[in-house]
Amino acid sequence: MKKILAAVMFMVIMAAGAASAAPEYKIKVAYISSESHPTAQAMTGFAKDVDSASKGRIKVELYPNGQLGSDRELCEGVQMGTIQMVVSSTSALAGFDKRIQVLDLPYLFTTRKAAFDAVDGELGKKLNSYLEKKGFLVLGYQENGFRHVTNSKRPIKTPADLKGLKIRTMENPMHIAFFKELGANPTPMSWGELYTALQQGTVDAQENPYAMIDDGKFYEVQKYVSETGHLFSYEIIIANKKFMEKLPADLRKIVDDAAHRAVMAQRARMEKEEAVFKAKVTKTGLKANTLTPEQKKPFVDATKKVYSQFEKDLGKEIMDIAKKVQK
Repeated sequence: MKKILAAVMFMVIMAAGAASAAPEYKIKVAYISSESHPTAQAMTGFAKDVDSASKGRIKVELYPNGQLGSDRELCEGVQMGTIQMVVSSTSALAGFDKRIQVLDLPYLFTTRKAAFDAVDGELGKKLNSYLEKKGFLVLGYQENGFRHVTNSKRPIKTPADLKGLKIRTMENPMHIAFFKELGANPTPMSWGELYTALQQGTVDAQENPYAMIDDGKFYEVQKYVSETGHLFSYEIIIANKKFMEKLPADLRKIVDDAAHRAVMAQRARMEKEEAVFKAKVTKTGLKANTLTPEQKKPFVDATKKVYSQFEKDLGKEIMDIAKKVQK
């Protein structure tokens, strides 16, 4: 009887030890959006998915709210291997490979479908191959959305309305060139500094999709939102290439599959909730004005120079693909 009890106790102890065993791999996932943003919600699902499918062999740690730095700093962390995975704007990767800026060409896409068909197809495959050579593995493109201008001065209905406005842009040469062509005064600035800069009048304006306008609470420090839709911007899930290649094949598949599900969930949620974000920010005081295709035409015409200005940086190969997928 004692031997049976001892055997049972041994099995219980061993089972408990196995259950509490440390994970074999840890994945730090960082992004600048808050916990309420669809991106954070999708990545929470990713973490649960990976933990369940790997039976605890992989532990995913989530770092929202820019805890580990700006988009640019997060990408640097992935390249160095100090962070295993981030969700970043594609624009932040321009400093690693200029050709990624093709996605920042103004008015490249006019519909969400065209934008995703491009990155899920030939254009995305080509960009992914460029980034892989820099140490990044692309796990999918999520939606940031069509970018619109908010400001504290006046509604933006024509390019002339932008003249002289100090507008915060991302640290992206194409964004800066775009707003210069429209007569604005672009000021590169990190996301973490933006709210205070708007509040103090350091800049008059900024441009972001409705989801980020809400996430940043810019309705508290801005008066107008004009639906210029000048750019469809993406978020990109990138992982450290060496880390991913070290994962056993079964775990690599688990991470890849979970990332794909997170991407598709995030896209669906963003599309469903865009009207909700718009309603929220306008209800709190932002005055919105839409632009018809006819009203947008002067903006499109004024920024055609950006295409020729960056053609050398982007290269003929990627520009030819961009022209083919432009819709």
